[in-house]
Amino acid sequence: MWLDTVVSTLTNDTREFRAPQSMTTDELGDSLARLVWESFTDFLAREDLETPLPDSPALPAEDGHLDDQAAAEALIFFMWAHTRGAQQAFLGRAPADVIRRGLDALHRAIFDDMVAQGTPESQLPIFEQRVGARYAEYHQASAESDERLGEAVCRHLHGTPDDCRQTAFAITERAIAVAHPLRDFLEEVELVD
Repeated sequence: MWLDTVVSTLTNDTREFRAPQSMTTDELGDSLARLVWESFTDFLAREDLETPLPDSPALPAEDGHLDDQAAAEALIFFMWAHTRGAQQAFLGRAPADVIRRGLDALHRAIFDDMVAQGTPESQLPIFEQRVGARYAEYHQASAESDERLGEAVCRHLHGTPDDCRQTAFAITERAIAVAHPLRDFLEEVELVD
């Protein structure tokens, strides 16, 4: 009898998950960093039920292997997609400087994780510059169309625009799959300092 109560309580608690009413900028950054790493590892594992990834040199092989340059570009893409989702969720609801601090916390957490996993700290400024350049390019491309965004990401993953049509579509679907649910989730959360 008591076991039934415990199982019932746990099951009901799981079903009744509610978004937090508020998050600090550091909590937002940490949460987004976890989501970026989850999206990145799913990408490397080629896990996506809705949009299967086509075979392409721009994407990980079945064993999850991706060259370092392409892996860095994939990480930047997922950082951008989560940044974009958060910006869309909080735009007009939180002061711009508070949103910026939350996104700064995201980037700080990602960079700290990279260093903890062996990236030399001396390489971070160069990586940060590349992140800034890609963000500007992806923002412009997404303003034009989802297709342009996918093409831009594919070009950086692959190095050439060849064979990017299917890959660009899959990448666009990934961006939407990340940004829209994240935005919907965060729209219910108040961002506080």
